[in-house]
Amino acid sequence: METASDIHVEAARIQREIKSHLGLRTNSLIFEYGTFEGKTKLDLITINPRHNQSFLFHSELGFDKVDALKKMLEYVENYKEKDGSYTIQWIANNDNKELHTSYFRASSIYDALDKLYYGRDSNTITVFSVVLNPVA
Repeated sequence: METASDIHVEAARIQREIKSHLGLRTNSLIFEYGTFEGKTKLDLITINPRHNQSFLFHSELGFDKVDALKKMLEYVENYKEKDGSYTIQWIANNDNKELHTSYFRASSIYDALDKLYYGRDSNTITVFSVVLNPVA
């Protein structure tokens, strides 16, 4: 049986592997844990340093933290083959109305928009376009 410290060490190892695979700096990636229907929910959140906005990268459900992390790692290793690439142009309604362009991997346009709006009131952002990028 694993001890609590072994679980933390394993969780930290998998988190490092996910960060490494994505090639993001530590301060650009947030692992947010919660519960959903009795399971551990992991939301992987990215922070864009250019406009300092956070977006949902992907969510996974697991039996515990380590299980959710293992599922996230599997997703990160394969998401480019599974999900479409979307480009969204938007402005934050409270800033200088600068047009931003963000890129998302998602299963649908709705999924891409959910990732854009994650954790914020939908009235704080105006979306101008959502485009499914051609497969290269």
